[in-house]
Amino acid sequence: MSIDYAALEAARGRIRSIHLGGHRTPSSARGLHHVALFSSDIERTIAFYQDLLEFPLTEIVENRDYKGSSHFFFDIGNGNLLAFFDFPGLDLGPYREVLGGLHHVALSVDPVTWERLRGKLEAAGVPHDMESGASIYFRDPDEARIELLADPLGEMYGSRIL
Repeated sequence: MSIDYAALEAARGRIRSIHLGGHRTPSSARGLHHVALFSSDIERTIAFYQDLLEFPLTEIVENRDYKGSSHFFFDIGNGNLLAFFDFPGLDLGPYREVLGGLHHVALSVDPVTWERLRGKLEAAGVPHDMESGASIYFRDPDEARIELLADPLGEMYGSRIL
């Protein structure tokens, strides 16, 4: 199967002209409350996100949807949370990236923090890939792909996206 890249770029241009031209109305949302991922080991997840990545744990409660399961939250800045569920007794199998599923979670950190966290990932032996000098991609203990982006919120690789 060959891909017609010129047609794809033309389609993006058409979408830009239809949907991005003129005045943009304000969003009806106040922000991202939380993204929820799975944790197979609460202590390991806390060590990774709080101790390694420096996202403070804010709360842990029982999951209202599954008795004995925990729902816990990390502060990722600006009033946003990264949440996790564990499901003791259920074999959820390993994380898989699938079409229609979660691809990755991208988190903005300032450049000084980005460098510090890159060093911490390296010191901890966490495999990672760097892209464009501003992104670090790696996997959490349950294999979810995480990106640390040194660009400010609303920017990506030097371009305004918001």
